[in-house]
Amino acid sequence: MSSIASVVDGKIIDSTASSVSLSSEKTSDGGALDKDAFLQLLVAEMQNQDPLQPTTNTEYISQFAQFSSLEAMQNVSSSVDMSRAQEIVGKEVFLNVTDTSGNTTEIYGRVDYVVMEAGDVFVSVNDNLYAFEDVTTVLDESYWEAYNLGYEWTSALQQLPNLNKLTLASRAAIEKLRDVYDKMSAYQKTFIASSSLDLLKSYETKISELEKLSNNGDEEPDTVGKNETIDKKEEVSEGSEEV
Repeated sequence: MSSIASVVDGKIIDSTASSVSLSSEKTSDGGALDKDAFLQLLVAEMQNQDPLQPTTNTEYISQFAQFSSLEAMQNVSSSVDMSRAQEIVGKEVFLNVTDTSGNTTEIYGRVDYVVMEAGDVFVSVNDNLYAFEDVTTVLDESYWEAYNLGYEWTSALQQLPNLNKLTLASRAAIEKLRDVYDKMSAYQKTFIASSSLDLLKSYETKISELEKLSNNGDEEPDTVGKNETIDKKEEVSEGSEEV
């Protein structure tokens, strides 16, 4: 069966070329035509030009120049993205990944390597490839070091006994916490909550009180009460024997 052609505004339109339409063309973000769509339009124009008024060589050269310029700009953009992606290899990142249903998931992990496929740049995180444009946050080494130091310091503080059960046996651990904190940089100290620092000061005050009691020859508070009870029992026993 032969194809039917119609003439619109002096140009022959072939119905067999209907597969090339604006609705099916690939577009880049913002609705602009990408290089593939531009090339499809150029080929369609060549196939469906008016034989009585064909497009001149100058017009083809101009359109080809536009296509080459578009391709060059996209290659430059891909190279820039690749260069930026390589700078975050080995760093911890957060990504916001949207699936086909429109649901967005936050993913955290270390960038193992980057790769370019069909002009698009991807980063490998947790053994999966994600678009470089999905990266929202990059954690530098100083941040990660400060975060880990703050986490370990706080965990060690929480492992100490309650204040009312504190003994001189915890003195070394408390002194170590103070030493680590004093050696932190101003930036690293911002990862320590003020409430945690106040708790450390309370421990230090309690240890100081226990040391004073020990230096005075007194027993620690918990032990003093027990000894007083024993002494009283002995006094009562001795009084009973005298009677």
